[in-house]
Amino acid sequence: MSGVNEARGEAALEIGGDVLALRPSFAALVAAEAELGPLFALVERAADGKLSLGDLVALFWHCLVDRDRMDRDTLGEAILAVGLAKVTPVLKAILQQILAGK
Repeated sequence: MSGVNEARGEAALEIGGDVLALRPSFAALVAAEAELGPLFALVERAADGKLSLGDLVALFWHCLVDRDRMDRDTLGEAILAVGLAKVTPVLKAILQQILAGK
């Protein structure tokens, strides 16, 4: 999974043979929280199975390390194309970072 630094808390999102690095940095999480509301509520929605596709894409977008690779709509379409089952482990990794830190 080239380009992803797990020591920095990054998670790898594989889409169409391309690996995107997602880093839940302070700045990324503040931006996600400004759009989506409190992070604890986001985690609770995810735990209850009530996280919307829009919420998922927004969280991933804000955590995306290299946004020059694609725009937000393209990221959303790519996530939909690979399926929620494939991106769920990435979501879990980011949520764990939010709750436990690194």
